[in-house]
Amino acid sequence: MVYLIKFNSKTDSSQPHSEPQLRLFCLPYAGARASVFYQWSKNLPSTVEVRGVELPGRGRVKYPPFRKMELLVRAIAEHILPLLDRPFAIFGHSMGGLVGFELARLLRSEYGLEYKTPLHLFISARNAPQNHSRDERIYHLPDGEFLEKIAKYNGTPDEVFKNPEMRELFLPILRADFEVLDTYIYKVEPPFDFPITVFGGSEDPTVNHDDLVGWKEHTNGEFSCYTLPGNHFFIRSHQELLLQYISQNLTTHIG
Repeated sequence: MVYLIKFNSKTDSSQPHSEPQLRLFCLPYAGARASVFYQWSKNLPSTVEVRGVELPGRGRVKYPPFRKMELLVRAIAEHILPLLDRPFAIFGHSMGGLVGFELARLLRSEYGLEYKTPLHLFISARNAPQNHSRDERIYHLPDGEFLEKIAKYNGTPDEVFKNPEMRELFLPILRADFEVLDTYIYKVEPPFDFPITVFGGSEDPTVNHDDLVGWKEHTNGEFSCYTLPGNHFFIRSHQELLLQYISQNLTTHIG
């Protein structure tokens, strides 16, 4: 079961939230919950509604996580369709970037009405999909080796490595998410017509500048690439700067 969580920028309950001009669907990185986007609406235009995508396997309700990209993307599409009654954009970080890309492809191929394709696609800390086959496959490794590989991303809490109960809780989710990535097969399709903006971390050992620029092949529209300070998780360490760039790009669509 996929959940879409609305994060409202309005804190004054006496002023009802006006209808958004645009929705921003946000897809988290492997192992993460939608709550990583909780603060985003405070730093985006008030006319933008932030919807975090909560994937199964997280939170109190324990549905089994998806292990294949096609099934995951199709489930997300089914849940966001009722909310595509107005312009929208997609953001994804790391694993979420690849999921967002395939989500945009599915919406185009199966629901290709004008208002059911995004105005903008934001990809963060993810190499271009045509280069995906170079990535090391790790989801099947023994626990110790798997966690050692995960550690290079510098984003997993220390408790997962040190606390057996935390490992038992998070390892199945992380393995399932990496199985989605590791079994993904890229297929050539025509580029999009809407803009793509990509972000990378200056100290990210897993995604380099050439990997980011490779996304340019996937749009006939405007392409932009920003390098932010930080490692793979600059989404946390430099969140305000990231949201400044996203705001600038969204403003071109909503005025």
